[in-house]
Amino acid sequence: MKYKLARFIQLSVAFLMLSVTNVYADTLDNILKSGTVKVGVSLFTPWTLQDSSKQLSGFEIDVANKLAQDMGVEAKYSIYEWDMLLDALEKGEIDVIAGGMSITPARALKVNFSLPYAESGLSLIAHSAKTKNINSLEKANQPEVNFAIVEGTVAHDLVSSLFSNATLKQYKTPEAAAEALVAGAVHALVASSPQPELLALEHPQTLDLPLDKPLVTYKAGLAVQKGQQEWLNFLNAWVTARSADKWLSATHDYWFESLEWRTESN
Repeated sequence: MKYKLARFIQLSVAFLMLSVTNVYADTLDNILKSGTVKVGVSLFTPWTLQDSSKQLSGFEIDVANKLAQDMGVEAKYSIYEWDMLLDALEKGEIDVIAGGMSITPARALKVNFSLPYAESGLSLIAHSAKTKNINSLEKANQPEVNFAIVEGTVAHDLVSSLFSNATLKQYKTPEAAAEALVAGAVHALVASSPQPELLALEHPQTLDLPLDKPLVTYKAGLAVQKGQQEWLNFLNAWVTARSADKWLSATHDYWFESLEWRTESN
């Protein structure tokens, strides 16, 4: 009887260990076996752009393509609204989020982040005519002042904190928020650079950058499901290698510090 019980316990433990091992190794193993890495992105210039023929480009596309190339696999992209990316990852619809997602404690409770592979900032851009009598951040923190923000972004949390008395108008996409600002439906927009800077260049007679630096800077990481340690280990090694050889910084500079890509795409 004791032998049977001991044997039963040994088999049960072995089964559990095998199950756990399979769960934690699935993503990296499946990517290598299938030859495809499923990447979740959200349209946000210049992180990810889509032209009229549905072709994708941008910093994240270059990053994911390089990652796939280094793995010897193909990158398959799925486009989501920003606030749906985490759900898609948790459901297993994608293997990784490449969306310039800032690393925050709240998000780290839901997903695992790689080492930072990019740095950006949140900048304030205003509608010149609607804010001509607002000459300080304190005056902007009033109920009659409307801020445009994209749902589920770090900008939402920042505006809620810095401008707690102002009115927040939420939009599903960065493009929708930008359109509202240009149309004068809101007083200001807080968004990740370089969107505000590019908007100011596109609409110099309508929009203005009232501050000479971002409100805050943040670091972005690639996001994977909780528990996928082997997959995370590989991504960390990849970020380390591509940071050391300057590939990441050179690619980031191309998309964020120049307008070459805009000329080449026209």
